[in-house]
Amino acid sequence: MIPVALTIAGSDSGGGAGIQADLKTFSALGVFGTSVLTAVTAQNTRGVTAVETLPPAIVAAQIDAVLGDFTVGGIKIGMVSSEPVIRTIAERLRAHGRRAVVDPVMIATSGDRLIDADALEALREELLPLADVLTPNLPEAALLLGTEPAASEEAMLEQGERLLALGPRAVLMKGGHREGPDSVDLLVSNSSLLRLAFPRVETTNDHGTGCTLAAAIAAGLAKGLDLESAVREARLYLQAALAAGAAWRLGSGRGPVHHFHALWPKAGQDVS
Repeated sequence: MIPVALTIAGSDSGGGAGIQADLKTFSALGVFGTSVLTAVTAQNTRGVTAVETLPPAIVAAQIDAVLGDFTVGGIKIGMVSSEPVIRTIAERLRAHGRRAVVDPVMIATSGDRLIDADALEALREELLPLADVLTPNLPEAALLLGTEPAASEEAMLEQGERLLALGPRAVLMKGGHREGPDSVDLLVSNSSLLRLAFPRVETTNDHGTGCTLAAAIAAGLAKGLDLESAVREARLYLQAALAAGAAWRLGSGRGPVHHFHALWPKAGQDVS
């Protein structure tokens, strides 16, 4: 049977993040991708200039259309920018008896905030308890907890445990915002702790890294991997995508990673 994954997220007109990055990731990893659009954004490598959130009813209809027809093995939730949409997604997932990889996309790589202030509590209340794994970067974890970003692995673990208490089965604390030769992530659950350390890739082409990683985890789950294996394989995929795309010249800001690094010729030429 062909593995199928679903992304519930916003679009990125620049193609580096959001729905576009998720579908590229699914395809690169041999998974058939389906999608539910939550918002349309006008953005590129320099930032986000406009966001239009879709009505909750059409978001619900998309979820029902996909889950009522496809055998979906992994679900990823990305950008959900309004309280009504968040509550609608949670209600439909509960109705279908499903959980998801929840990537709390609240701050873009450019620094633009992507979520309404009144949606933050709904995200905590509604989506965190439905998460197989929550995948915040350090600023997002801090925003969810109302604190400062973790400055050490000890603080990452402490914040991961606090987030775990809010309902997800596991929390992947992503350490890419810290300094140092290695980028360290911590997968925290009630029964285990997995530390993943990779050499930091020196690149400005890191737009959509969070979307890509969460989508890759969902792809792994769709293929039947257990969570730790899915996270490990997803992190290896992202590491290779970052390294392969480091020399790209796409746009004039923070470019995307190379989702199809295993299929395309090596990067290096100017493709702007």
